[in-house]
Amino acid sequence: MPVNYALIGARIKELRLVQGLSQEELAAFSGLSSVYISNIERARKHPGLESLLSIADALGVTMDDLLTGNQTAANTDYQTDISLLLYGCSAAEKRFLFEILKSAKNAIRINGWSIRP
Repeated sequence: MPVNYALIGARIKELRLVQGLSQEELAAFSGLSSVYISNIERARKHPGLESLLSIADALGVTMDDLLTGNQTAANTDYQTDISLLLYGCSAAEKRFLFEILKSAKNAIRINGWSIRP
C-alpha cells in the first residue's frame, strides 16, 4: 500500500498551525530545516521515520497523529481530524457539534443512504 505523503504533509501543517507555529519554529524545534518542513507539507519530499519522529516530538503528538488515514484497516479514521476541529471550542460548542454529528449519522442510517468513499 502506498504512503499518502500529501495527507501526512497536510496533517503536519494543520497541527503546526493549530499550535501557532511557523515553519521556521517547527524546523528549529525538530532540528530540521524550514525548507525541508515546507517541502514535507507540500508533499515534495517524503520524510523518513527519523524526520517524522522529530516532527512528532516537536509538535508534542504521536506518530499515530501524523499517520492517521494512511492505514486502510484503521478503525480510528478521522479521530485526529475531529480533535483538531474541536480544538479551542467551548464545552457548549463541542456538545453542539457532537449532537450534529450524531444526528447526521442517524439520518444516514435511517434513510439507508449510501455514502461512498
